Amino acid sequence: MAKVTKEQIIETLKEMTLLEISDLVKEIETAFGVSAAAPVAAAAGPAAGAEAAPTSVTVTLTDAGASKVAVIKLFREVTGLGLMEAKGAVEKTPATIKENVKPEEAEELKKKFEAAGAKVKVA
Repeated sequence: MAKVTKEQIIETLKEMTLLEISDLVKEIETAFGVSAAAPVAAAAGPAAGAEAAPTSVTVTLTDAGASKVAVIKLFREVTGLGLMEAKGAVEKTPATIKENVKPEEAEELKKKFEAAGAKVKVA
């Protein structure tokens, strides 16, 4: 028996109707004891879990609030920027406070900034 190449199989499938292909898939599943749906379900599982628990997030200042001086001081403390750079960043929101931090650290930063009167987004 001559070996059939993948290209030949694909060309044959192009000439078949969807109903014929569906019947072929069912016959292959029966002949080999497999299911075409199983790999799709297995692949979807890890992807959904990865979205649920990010390993690193970005903390962004969205609004400095009424007490800008306290927010600027905190921004300097967290980022290590000079006074003018921190003031400029706080006045031109949104401003990234920290990138690629653990979610726990991001929540602590968010609490500190909110206590100073600012609004912060963790994403």
